[in-house]
Amino acid sequence: MHIPDGFLTPNAWVPTWAIAIGWISYCLKKTRAILNDKTIPLMGVMSAFIFAAQMVNFPIAGGTSGHLLGGVLAGVLLGPYAGSLVIAVVLTTQCLIFQDGGLTALGANIVNMSLIGTGGGYLIYKLLNSSLPGAVGKKIGIIAASWFSVLLAATACSLELAFSGTIPLKVVLTAMVGVHAFIGIGEAIITFLVLSYVLKVRADLVYSYQLVEVSHE
Repeated sequence: MHIPDGFLTPNAWVPTWAIAIGWISYCLKKTRAILNDKTIPLMGVMSAFIFAAQMVNFPIAGGTSGHLLGGVLAGVLLGPYAGSLVIAVVLTTQCLIFQDGGLTALGANIVNMSLIGTGGGYLIYKLLNSSLPGAVGKKIGIIAASWFSVLLAATACSLELAFSGTIPLKVVLTAMVGVHAFIGIGEAIITFLVLSYVLKVRADLVYSYQLVEVSHE
């Protein structure tokens, strides 16, 4: 999912950088409006947790492996804007310090995992949570949003690679979506377990928490 340098041509990485800068600027503006004594330390803790969690890989079929993306987890806990900033910070740190993802492709990686994975994932969660009230709706929203966030990010990555001529769309889309469909299951399980625990012990920390705990029922 972390695109390295050389895989995207300028006609792909330049506009994704522009979109990423615009998205981060918008998120900063929206996050300032909700900053409080709880939000700031929670953003720091969540950044450290997701950074560490992404270092742990779980096996997938065919010798491949996956790791937590954390977009929906950050979005549900912090809100879509602060959560997106957390993912952007994690991606930037991984790129600059660990060379996990290229600098020219960082904009694309932020678009895929911060804008689409976190922002898009949170939107799916919110829609399902609103349509299906109560603990069941929250459970379904968390699980479905986590899974779809991974698939959407993988699809966006595939389109960028295909647009750059790196690999044909049919080949990359089949490979990326196929593997990440399994990775999304792991993402959904981890996100659900973490959020269930947080909602049980400190529901007041969750962004706009108004519904019953998912740990009930």
